[in-house]
Amino acid sequence: MRKQSIPALCCMAAAFVFASCQKNGAKQEVQPNPVSAEVLAQIKANGFSTDNVQKTEDGYLVEGDILLTADQLKEKVISPVLRVANTEQYRTNYLVTALPRVITVKVVNLGTAFVAGTDTAIARYNRLNLRVKFQRITSGTPTITIKGFNQGPSGGYITLGSSGFPTSGGNPYGTIKMNTNQYAYGSNPNVLYVGSVIQHEIGHCIGMRHTDYMDRSYSCGGSAVNEGDGGVGAINIPGTPTGPDANSWMLACSNGGNRTFNANDVIALNYLYH
Repeated sequence: MRKQSIPALCCMAAAFVFASCQKNGAKQEVQPNPVSAEVLAQIKANGFSTDNVQKTEDGYLVEGDILLTADQLKEKVISPVLRVANTEQYRTNYLVTALPRVITVKVVNLGTAFVAGTDTAIARYNRLNLRVKFQRITSGTPTITIKGFNQGPSGGYITLGSSGFPTSGGNPYGTIKMNTNQYAYGSNPNVLYVGSVIQHEIGHCIGMRHTDYMDRSYSCGGSAVNEGDGGVGAINIPGTPTGPDANSWMLACSNGGNRTFNANDVIALNYLYH
């Protein structure tokens, strides 16, 4: 997830971007290990945008905040053909399987606002009474680990957090990273804001793409950007609207505050996991 950040902490409330929480439109320094043409072709074949792909220690960051591992890129694409519309709910090639199941979540070395934000996000999911439930743990090996990173603003945007998609084996993505830099959430983070970002990142972990993936300008502003035009990896969820859907928890850009499920988000989650 991202938000626009003017180089002054008091001006941080401009525009915000959900993209598995990475800086949106940020100018990057020259990478010592540029992304190869082969990897870009794999990313495109999986239906994701090849614009501004960043290589990280965990894989490749695409669409601003979505982490794709090398193993995921090598997997054969088997999803149905993409249906392009204006703004609907979309899922990825893989979902969480072996339902019903409890997904455990551990917050590692983060402050109280991140712990409380995690509890907020978990409560929101669990109130839907889905066949996938979440539980925060403080010991043992979790299904999803939430940990921090520190990255300042760049190019007018700052990354709020990042995550990835489920594996072909039906497990949720195992890591959510939250930005601890002061320009992301300030010195006294708002719990509902932090919780909304974590809620969004959990959405990616269980297979949700951005609601406005075909035109990020709907929630992010600026020029129209289609995150993925490869025809796969963004499968329309039946029953969701064919027109713009305001305030979805999976919009590419944050509104800078509290955002939870809207009515169509609930339809989408119930279709997949009820």
